[in-house]
Amino acid sequence: MEHAAGARSPSILKNGPHGPIFTNHELLRLIGPLLVEQLLATTVGMADTMMVSRCGEAAISGVSLVDMINNLVINLLAALATGGAVVVSQYLGAVRKKETDKSAGQLILLSLLLGLGLGLFCFALARPMLRLFYGTIEADVLDAGVRYLQVTALSYPFLALYNAGAAIFRSMGNSKISMQVSLLMNIVNIIGNAVCIFGLDMYVEGVAWPTVISRALAAVLILAACGRRTNTVQARITFRLDGALARRILGIGIPSAFENSLFQAGRILVVSMISLFGTVQIAANAVANNLDGMGCIPGQAISLAMITVVGRCIGAREEEQATAYAKKLLKWTYITMGLFNGAILLLVGPLVGIYALSGETMDLAILLVRIHCGCGILLWPIAFVLPNALRAGNDVKFTMTVSVLSMAVWRIGFSYLLGVQMGYGAVGVWIAMVVDWVCRSICFVWRFTSGVWKTKYTE
Repeated sequence: MEHAAGARSPSILKNGPHGPIFTNHELLRLIGPLLVEQLLATTVGMADTMMVSRCGEAAISGVSLVDMINNLVINLLAALATGGAVVVSQYLGAVRKKETDKSAGQLILLSLLLGLGLGLFCFALARPMLRLFYGTIEADVLDAGVRYLQVTALSYPFLALYNAGAAIFRSMGNSKISMQVSLLMNIVNIIGNAVCIFGLDMYVEGVAWPTVISRALAAVLILAACGRRTNTVQARITFRLDGALARRILGIGIPSAFENSLFQAGRILVVSMISLFGTVQIAANAVANNLDGMGCIPGQAISLAMITVVGRCIGAREEEQATAYAKKLLKWTYITMGLFNGAILLLVGPLVGIYALSGETMDLAILLVRIHCGCGILLWPIAFVLPNALRAGNDVKFTMTVSVLSMAVWRIGFSYLLGVQMGYGAVGVWIAMVVDWVCRSICFVWRFTSGVWKTKYTE
């Protein structure tokens, strides 16, 4: 399996003047496993929520609030992996083998350090963090959240290592390995959830400990795969920082991490507003977020591929191909997200009915899903997939500025106005989210069409 993957990878490294850097077949071979991997991650997240819902609405509310913090951590780790993937892809495009291998090793080291730091911080300060973000929540919801956060914090270093390994394989154009590891990780996770919740009658820890175990297994497997000599990129595992390469990775990773962290922090603030309206709205928001994640699966997969494809083109100094591939991938995103979100809109009633919710909570969740999926078909691709083309060209400061300002002004500001001041609750918050999407879309389309993003790369 590994040998075959390694043998095929060099075919992707064709020079632009002699033909396209990626054929449609190679793009599909990259995107297909990413689509499966995103589907697995979202499905397991839904399964977690459905299983923990059997423990009561306090449990599902506590887990959903912590998941906002977990998403903040996940996005920080993903931002670093994005920085590494961009650098590795650019060096591959420039055919600089030594720097390619060394940058992969530096990505693994930096990811481990960040994962350890975040895990220790969240474990030690779980209760103060939840009180800071959600000070008005009920005591049983707070207790469930603390217990869940402290256990899942132990998994952060393993998740960081898995993300680094997956990013390295995506840079090679080989997403099959990370998909296979993800499949095993999620199987272990979901079986563990079922055993702990239904067999051992555990509380929220029943969906937390399987997460730790499955992520540890995934980290071991993907790092072992990174060491294969047949790989196009041979990550050099090291515990010594290379200042130049670390700065190059962090030069992309830090703005992305700052952008993602503030974005997720903004989402936490928004959810803290929703927590003012009681357990019904918290639970409906959690279920709607789960189902909306299904509609975003194709976009998330293609956005990861966008980094590899455009980054390779930029490194090879093939700016015209970078633009063409970005447009093609954006078109594919619209088609696939239209199919996914259309299906969710048609089946929203039965899908929400899977969860153990009261009638009021179910009705609100259905409305929130309709808002997200209906507007997401038109706006989500250019608001969240297109900016990865800009990032792959090192235009990270612009994407960071737009994302942070749009979040602050529209999503947070309008959420407070519509949700709290005008009394629309969670519905007002989700309308503000759509306004945020509109602002992002306008800014990113303008930047892409201007071509400025293609001038940011330097060797």
